[in-house]
Amino acid sequence: MEERLQKILARMGIASRRSAEEIIAEGRVTVNGKTAHIGMKANPAKDHIKVDGKLLIRTEPLVYFAFNKPRGVVTSLSDPEGRPTVKDFLKAIKYRVYPVGRLDYDSEGLLIITNDGNLANAVMHPAKEIAKTYVVKVKGVVSIEAVEKLRKGIKLSDGITAPAIVKKIKETEINSWIEITIHEGKNRQVRRMLEKLRYDVLKLRRVSIGGLKLAGLESGGLRRLTSEELEQIKEAVGLA
Repeated sequence: MEERLQKILARMGIASRRSAEEIIAEGRVTVNGKTAHIGMKANPAKDHIKVDGKLLIRTEPLVYFAFNKPRGVVTSLSDPEGRPTVKDFLKAIKYRVYPVGRLDYDSEGLLIITNDGNLANAVMHPAKEIAKTYVVKVKGVVSIEAVEKLRKGIKLSDGITAPAIVKKIKETEINSWIEITIHEGKNRQVRRMLEKLRYDVLKLRRVSIGGLKLAGLESGGLRRLTSEELEQIKEAVGLA
């Protein structure tokens, strides 16, 4: 996939984006034998990119996966307590990858798995306000008043939450299922919002990140993102 040269140079550790632009402007970068210019794009997996005559070689291609984290799995590549981790499900991937962001031990659902540091940082950066959608099963019937409070913001120990998009999905006499979309990443935020309103969370599943959907992926399942999905998530974080 083509990217701006300064992004490629920054990701491969040659220089910061600003310094990379200066290097390009000085005529020190070539792509397939031609002197590069500011704004030029290239595909590091296909094009021969040289800086000061030295070929840039990426030992591993950038890869992107969707993973459905099961409940009872730590969102980490190791755990001092010996609990199951995300790494246990990534053995089929021959590259060194890592999960983007976190889902707590008792939660399940969508995680992005990649080795693209730029994308990972963008998805996790608070300023990007990436939409993340969760389906939550709670004990009891969620009142209209509670829904309105969730929509307006809940005061937590680390600040008031930004307005959320909340929809009731289903309810019985003893339980409710609601869908919550947030645009920030406070620790265990959805659980804490509901606990503040005195609702016990029985099940929490993330079903979407930046428009990327979990649908159709079984628990513990892993699949590559399609080119369309990758473009969508990059556009959502401003990397397209």
